Amino acid sequence: QVQLVESGGGLVRAGDSLRLSCAASGGTFSSYAMGWFRQAPGKERALVAAISRNGITTYHADSVKDRFTISRDNAKNTVLLQMNSLKSEDTAVYTCAAGINNWYGVLRTDSAYDYWGQGTQVTVSS
Repeated sequence: QVQLVESGGGLVRAGDSLRLSCAASGGTFSSYAMGWFRQAPGKERALVAAISRNGITTYHADSVKDRFTISRDNAKNTVLLQMNSLKSEDTAVYTCAAGINNWYGVLRTDSAYDYWGQGTQVTVSS
């Protein structure tokens, strides 16, 4: 069983930066592909970024490409989401997820993830 705890959310202005952190406990962190999802009010949950078990392969949604960067530190059991040039449309609850993965690719669907955090609110004022 893996527990995931997000931190780093908050209220910022458009153009600002935030760094979200997800700390994992339980299980073997390097066995899991990780992802960051977000859900805005009235919208479906969507994958923002994903990273492979070894951190070499990443995926970023088109809407955040060149602004957000996912990374992980397997020694610290942590996955990060660096968010730059934030826009009002980035306002959402951000949740990290872990998926058991026997290969070194990324997981792109929420059904592929086995464990979820509680989420952290990011609000961007225009």
